[in-house]
Amino acid sequence: MKNNLILGLAVITLLFSSCASDDTSDIIINDNSVTNNNNGGGGTTDPETIFLSGTYTQDLTLDPNNTYVLNGSLIMAAGTTLEIPACMTIEALASGADVYIAISQGAKIIANGTADCPIVLTSNASNPAAGDWGGLILLGRAPINSVTGSATSTSEIAGLPFGGTNEADDSGILNYVRVEYSGGAADGQSENNGFSFYGVGNGTVVNYIQAYEGKDDGVEFFGGTVNANYVSVVNAQDDSIDWTEGYTGTITNAYVKHGASHDKGIEADGYNTDFSNAAGYFSKPTVNNLTIIGNGSATGNEAIRLRAGTQGIFNNVWIEGFEEGFDLDGDAGDNPTGAGVLSGDLNVTDVTFMDVILKMKNDTGETFTEADFISGDGNGTGTDYATWGANWTVE
Repeated sequence: MKNNLILGLAVITLLFSSCASDDTSDIIINDNSVTNNNNGGGGTTDPETIFLSGTYTQDLTLDPNNTYVLNGSLIMAAGTTLEIPACMTIEALASGADVYIAISQGAKIIANGTADCPIVLTSNASNPAAGDWGGLILLGRAPINSVTGSATSTSEIAGLPFGGTNEADDSGILNYVRVEYSGGAADGQSENNGFSFYGVGNGTVVNYIQAYEGKDDGVEFFGGTVNANYVSVVNAQDDSIDWTEGYTGTITNAYVKHGASHDKGIEADGYNTDFSNAAGYFSKPTVNNLTIIGNGSATGNEAIRLRAGTQGIFNNVWIEGFEEGFDLDGDAGDNPTGAGVLSGDLNVTDVTFMDVILKMKNDTGETFTEADFISGDGNGTGTDYATWGANWTVE
C-alpha cells in the first residue's frame, strides 16, 4: 500500500512538471474508443475507434489495427511526421471545410500505399457527396512568386505559412493515396481541394494520387517545385488540375475525367492575381502524357485555360469532348501569356483533339498562329491510364 502511494505521488509530480515546462500547443486527441484488455490477464487488445483532431507537436503513427475518424482539423506542426500505413481508410466527419489534414512547413507525411492497398481519405457519410469535408493540405518552403526571398504567404484554409527559398524542401511521401468527397468551402473565396500543395518542394515524393468527387479543384499547386507522377482526377466540380503562384514542377502521366458538374480540365495562372507577382517570374511547369476527357463538344467549356502570364511545356496530350482545347487569356501588361508563346516558354508538342470544335483560342492581345503554339497535331496519345490506374482508382 505504501509503495502504491509513493508511485502515485511520483506520477502526479511528473505530470505537473511536464505541464509546467511545455509551452507548445496542446495535442488534442478526441478519443471515444473502448479498449478490452481482458482485465489485465494477458489477452489480446481489441481494435479501437479513435477520433482525431487538433495540432500535433509529436509524431503520429497510425495503427493498422485501429479505425480512425477525422472530426476536425488535424494539423501536424513543424518537426513532426504523420505516418499512415498501406490499406488504411480514414473517414472524415461530413461537416465541411473545417475537417482536413494539414502538414505544416517542416512537418512530413509518410503515406505509402500500394496498387493493391491504397490509402483512402474519405467521408463518413452514409451517402457521401462532394464537399463533405476538406481535404489534404501540404505546406512547404519552396519558392512562390507572391512574395520575395524568405518571406511566406498564408494558405486559404487554416492560414498556415508557406513558401521560402528551398527548392528541394521535403514534405514527405504520397504513394497510392486517394482523396474522396472533399472540397468543403469555408466561404466564397476559400475552398478546400482534394490535394493542396502550398510551396511544396521537389524533395517531396508524389506518385499515384487520385482526387475523386471533389467540390472544388482536384489537385492545386500554389507555387513550389514538387513533381507529381500518375495523377488522376475524376468528377471534380471545379478545375481538375490548377496551378498558380509560380509553380515550376513537372506533372507526368495525368488523367482527368469530367462528371456532370465541372469547370476546366486545367486552369493555369502565372501568378495569383488576388495578390501580386512580387518575385517577378511566372508559373512554368512541364506536363508530360496528359489525357482530359470531357462530356462532348456540344456541352461547351474549354479543356485547358492558360492565363495571367503562365508559361508551360506540354508534351503528348489527348483532349476529347470539349468546345475549346486551349483557351489563352492575357494582355501586353502584367499578364503576358501570349509573350510566352512567342518566346517558346509556352507550347504544346504532340497533341490529338477528338470531338473538339476549336483547338486554340487566342485572347492574349498578342498575334501568333496555331502553329506557333502547337506542333505535332494528331500525334498525341495521352497517358496509359488503363494500365497505371488499375486497381487503386475509382470512377
